[in-house]
Amino acid sequence: MADLRDMKLLVALARQKHFSHAAEECGISQPAFSARIHKIEKGIGLPIVRRGNKFIGFTREGEVLLKWARKILADVEGMRQELEVSKGSLRGKLVIGAIPTTLPFAALVSGRLREAHPDLTIEIQSLTSTKIARGLDDFSLDAGITYTEAADLGSKTLEPLYQETYVLIAPKELAPRQDGEVTWKEAAELPLCLLTKDMRNRQLIDAAFAAIGAQPHPVMETNAFTAALAQVANGTAATIAPQGLAESVFAGMDSVRLGLKDPVLTHSIGLMIQDQDPMLPAITALKAAIKRSL
Repeated sequence: MADLRDMKLLVALARQKHFSHAAEECGISQPAFSARIHKIEKGIGLPIVRRGNKFIGFTREGEVLLKWARKILADVEGMRQELEVSKGSLRGKLVIGAIPTTLPFAALVSGRLREAHPDLTIEIQSLTSTKIARGLDDFSLDAGITYTEAADLGSKTLEPLYQETYVLIAPKELAPRQDGEVTWKEAAELPLCLLTKDMRNRQLIDAAFAAIGAQPHPVMETNAFTAALAQVANGTAATIAPQGLAESVFAGMDSVRLGLKDPVLTHSIGLMIQDQDPMLPAITALKAAIKRSL
């Protein structure tokens, strides 16, 4: 059966998706890395890696082993963090998945967290709400900042944080007016750059348009608001974004921000974590940082 070192090798391989890169991350040679993977397979009597000329992925059995390896390593990390806290410091790594619209908030919280715990390493990943839930289930994420509506919790908990409201951001020459509000019907008539349809934010926006019988025709789709920002900046398209994101990412731009009405759309953003006891000390610290940020 795999020991802790073997579990770290599996997690590194899942992260790097390349034998040589995973071996380098683990500080061993590629032949030694491959030999240890073969030893794990021999020990359980099943293949765990699908091989070709390069790493293809894990077998079904390998995915099961990887999930448990991540869980065990997370528990070990929690124990180590708790021991560190007893000595007066919090060290380790916290991986947070955040839907794109919440990245400025996630960055703010991370800054507050680092102020309180400078030895804690924080990684923020921009992910869809589906991938955040999946990452928490397979323990590749420690926490997620995501939509609360229709969340499939399973063994997870979800704590509401704030309400997301939406605004139209447009170049001055495309904006229906220079201040005030705009209707969703008016917004549908503009050249829009929106997130791709697999993103929950886009699905919510499409639902708002559908509710009033409007049919927008996006001139561009993207999975990152930075691309939408570029479209607004060069004057070729408008976009729809949460107000908090507009006030941070789009701040200082020579553009117009108009509140969207008819309907006024709001959605709840929450913190999703695994329901486990004891809780990872870094999660406790994260919750305190969020409280200071709201």
